[in-house]
Amino acid sequence: MMAISAKLVKELREKTGAGMMDCKKALTETDGDIDKAVDFLRENGIAKAAKKADRIAAEGTTFVASNGNDAVILELNSETDFVARNEGFQNLVKEMADHILEVKPANVEELSASKLANGQTVDEKMNESISTIGEKLTLRRFTLKTKTDNDSFGEYLHMGGRIGVLTVVEGSTNVEAAKDVAMHIAALNPKFVSRDQVSEEELAHEKEVLKQQALNEGKPENIVEKMVEGRMRKYLEEICAVDQAFVKNPDQTVAEFLKTEGGVLVDFVRYEVGEGIEKRSDNFADEVKGQMKGN
Repeated sequence: MMAISAKLVKELREKTGAGMMDCKKALTETDGDIDKAVDFLRENGIAKAAKKADRIAAEGTTFVASNGNDAVILELNSETDFVARNEGFQNLVKEMADHILEVKPANVEELSASKLANGQTVDEKMNESISTIGEKLTLRRFTLKTKTDNDSFGEYLHMGGRIGVLTVVEGSTNVEAAKDVAMHIAALNPKFVSRDQVSEEELAHEKEVLKQQALNEGKPENIVEKMVEGRMRKYLEEICAVDQAFVKNPDQTVAEFLKTEGGVLVDFVRYEVGEGIEKRSDNFADEVKGQMKGN
């Protein structure tokens, strides 16, 4: 039997919110495979689905801008929140958004090499800003979207840009409605527009976990199928934007709300500052002590 490291137990706890002993048992049962351990905890009713937004570290901002039928959402990182609020940093973000809308680069590499109106490359501009602002700055990512004259973009920044959302609504030119849906997506963080986007593999995996969960609850085989069907519906409602109860009016779904405007949500991009960036790993015990002092 393999020895389970404290680091692995900690990682599983952060992912699932389950207790230390449960995490240790799950890892022991699954030979230290963290993904299988998450499934084990869920199947035994100990943990809910893992939240994708594990600890978030990097600072900076997201930003959304549009020009006619083109829109961009981007993330620019800095080392501290203080710098992210600096006027020079905010101006740089806007300049980058306008430039991306103008040159429409395919990726960050192409963007870095592209030239601004003054002849400087974006890379040179970034380096100049780094020396002026005095912190490492990174243009981490951007996504460009297009629409037709009959559609609308919804642009929303939450908490001054901690979260940015860009939605594309077809068949309606009501920008406010598209923005309301962007706000909804900022709050509820769905993974997909609709169930058509969920892969067969993901559906099969979820079905299997829910089946084991029901069997482990001691439910008879013949009603397990029915239970799994109901729980799958609930699961899809949780991850698909159009099926979610609309934040501003929970009596209707997002799809129903847009239908009153003659619109359909066809696409969205949601950026959260620093998601997926590993933060410098401080000693866990020191971190806990630090938090206790802070309380």
